[in-house]
Amino acid sequence: MLQEFKKFAMRGNVVDMAVGIIIGAAFGKIVSSLVKDVIMPPIGLLMGKVDFSSLFINLSGTDYTSLKAAQEAGAPTINYGVFINTLLDFVIVAFAIFMMIKAMNRMMEKKEEEPQAPDTKECPECLSEIPIAAKRCRHCTSQVA
Repeated sequence: MLQEFKKFAMRGNVVDMAVGIIIGAAFGKIVSSLVKDVIMPPIGLLMGKVDFSSLFINLSGTDYTSLKAAQEAGAPTINYGVFINTLLDFVIVAFAIFMMIKAMNRMMEKKEEEPQAPDTKECPECLSEIPIAAKRCRHCTSQVA
């Protein structure tokens, strides 16, 4: 059973998938940092010095000065600012994946369009298919150039 598992785990698709998941997780962290630390601060500044990650709706009726204070008090909140950041994360990741798949599809189309060199030719006497390198037809035994 251990040998079977090893054989399964070492197949190309499983290893490729594992590498993809690891790289995807790292890419997700990079995108999250890009949104949180690079994109959202200028947008917040343009919108009147708003920090999106601290935007929330307090459902408890008690007044809290920040999301952190409300969470520490255990107040129920709707964290729509965090949701906006997460939504931007998703859009950027989805767009990056779309562009990557689009590029891969374009490369696959180019590979398919490349004409393949013929590996057979036609015998001039009997018109049967023979290998390109053949000097004599295997069907009618005539010599071919």
